[in-house]
Amino acid sequence: MREFFMVGGRKLSYLDFGGPGEPLLALHGHYNEASAFAPLAGALAPRWRVIALDQRGHGESDRAPGYERDDYVADLLALHRHLGVGPVPVLGHSLGGVNAYQFAARHPDEVSGLIVEDIGAVVDCDWSFTTRLPRTAPSRGALSCALGAAAPYLECSFRQSDRGWGFSFGIEDTVASQKALCGDHWDDWTAVSCPTLLVRGTRSDELTAGHARDMVARGGRRTRLVELPAGHVVHHDAPERFAAEVMAFLSGP
Repeated sequence: MREFFMVGGRKLSYLDFGGPGEPLLALHGHYNEASAFAPLAGALAPRWRVIALDQRGHGESDRAPGYERDDYVADLLALHRHLGVGPVPVLGHSLGGVNAYQFAARHPDEVSGLIVEDIGAVVDCDWSFTTRLPRTAPSRGALSCALGAAAPYLECSFRQSDRGWGFSFGIEDTVASQKALCGDHWDDWTAVSCPTLLVRGTRSDELTAGHARDMVARGGRRTRLVELPAGHVVHHDAPERFAAEVMAFLSGP
C-alpha cells in the first residue's frame, strides 16, 4: 500500500508491503524507488513487513531543494517517527546504504540491525551515466532500447507524461545527489554499534573486495561480509540468494 506524509512542506511517499511481520525499513539507490524492493518483500514475508521509502526526488516523493547527507538522514528519521515503530532493522542499497549506516550511526536507539548493499565507507561517484540518460522517449519500448543493458535496473522508475516516457527522478537532482554522496564517511561507518551485514556483488564496479574487507575489519565483531555472484545491484542480480542472506541475518542471535 502506498502512503504519504509531509516533512517541511514536502511530500514523501513510501510503500508498506504489509503483513503481520516485524517492520524492516528499506532504502533504494539512485535511479530506483521503493517498488524496487517488491520481490524482496515477497521473499521475506510473512516474517518481515518491508516498508520502503521513495527517497527525496525519487518515485512519488517530491523533488527537494537539496540532496545533502543530512537531508536524507532527516527524511529517514521523519519516516521512523511517522511510523511510530521502535528500534528496527534498516536495509539500504548504494545511496540508500550510506543513508542507512549514517542513520544508524547518528540515531543508534532507532536501529536494531543494519544491512548495507554494495556501497563503501568512501564513495567516489561517476555521474557521467546520469548525464547521458535520455530525457524522454516516444514509448516505453524506445526508452528501454535507449538504455540497453541498463534498462532492467531502471524500469521500476519509468514514467509516462504528456512529453513521452521518462523517469520518476530528475537528471539534475540525481547529479546533485551523487555529488553530495561523494566523500569519506568512515566516521559514520565506524560509529555504527548494531549488528551489520555488508553485502557485496563480486562483479560490482562500485565496492571493491579490498575496501569491503577493510570495512569489516574496521567495523569489528559487529560486522559480517557476504559476497554474492552479482553486479552492483545484488538484490536484482541474485534475488533468491540475497533474500536468503538477509533472512538469515535478521533471524540470527
